[in-house]
Amino acid sequence: MNIKDHSVSKENFELKYDSEYDLFQTHPAPENLEQYYQSEDYISHTDSKRSLFEKIYQLVKQHTLSHKQQLILSYTKRKGKLLDIGAGTGDFLAFAKTKNWEVMGIEPSQKAKELARKKGVPFVEDSQELSHNSFDVITMWHVLEHVRDLDKQLSELKRICKPGGYVIIAVPNFKSYDAKYYKEFWAAYDVPRHIWHFSKTAITKLFGQKEMKLQKVHPMYFDSFYVSLLSEKYKTGKMNFVRAFFVGLFSNLKGMTSKEFSSHIYVLKNTKN
Repeated sequence: MNIKDHSVSKENFELKYDSEYDLFQTHPAPENLEQYYQSEDYISHTDSKRSLFEKIYQLVKQHTLSHKQQLILSYTKRKGKLLDIGAGTGDFLAFAKTKNWEVMGIEPSQKAKELARKKGVPFVEDSQELSHNSFDVITMWHVLEHVRDLDKQLSELKRICKPGGYVIIAVPNFKSYDAKYYKEFWAAYDVPRHIWHFSKTAITKLFGQKEMKLQKVHPMYFDSFYVSLLSEKYKTGKMNFVRAFFVGLFSNLKGMTSKEFSSHIYVLKNTKN
């Protein structure tokens, strides 16, 4: 399947399917990926509220902070050391810090990191600076799909997560109704920034090879609306709020029976040292 980078370069990329893991990989993955993030429209690296769309995005982002922390506590039962990889502008860690988590972030974007530091979020440049078995919880909210060396990243998650600790991953799901509806215009393909496109099978197998066991899959209901709105823009040239709303709503309704939502949160437990 050929997919266009609708948001930055307008270049075309190919999605190559791996039947063993039930995932797609973007090909080619450009050597200089940084240039594909250099856009004012790359919303996760800003706190911008220029347009109605950005205002809605920032409002939803704030709403989900408490939900994320509650979800984590439903597994850990206590607060401890929390690492967020791909921390963006730091809102999640800043919120967690106010709830007495001991927080640390990793973020490659200097622009986003500067905004996060103003919120009191501490950073390390690379996970290799961190000690073995040092975090109770590691989160990657829509980040794993961006990672160039997937096996290396999973090995690092295993290394720095405490035995019995949790790794919580949020990624888009190409098996959702909205993905099938929009096809090559589905915004969550987001090539070439998204190198990997995961299914439940892929996450289960890849993490299982590192002795991290899938505990549960949670839907991300808001994502179907957000992705559908962007997909409308890519497909028609304008944001059709009404159509996007109904596609997003139908995607969630279909997900109730198919268990395939626009995005999933995967809760994985580090079962062995």
